[in-house]
Amino acid sequence: ILAEAGVNILDITQTTMQELFTMIMLVDISKAVVSFEHLSGRLSAKGDEMGLKIKIQHEDIFKSMHEI
Repeated sequence: ILAEAGVNILDITQTTMQELFTMIMLVDISKAVVSFEHLSGRLSAKGDEMGLKIKIQHEDIFKSMHEI
């Protein structure tokens, strides 16, 4: 989905937290060929299909959450 949308993966971090696998990806959407909202919807739908929870958010929101 990310490749089809023209999104570039810059970094990936993964870990297990309380028996749950978690992954954080830092991506560059500056050359994306779809809107942020469309990308979010496609990722969410794919997560539902696979039994996963996939969320995407802008970096400023992520940074704000982790500075508090």
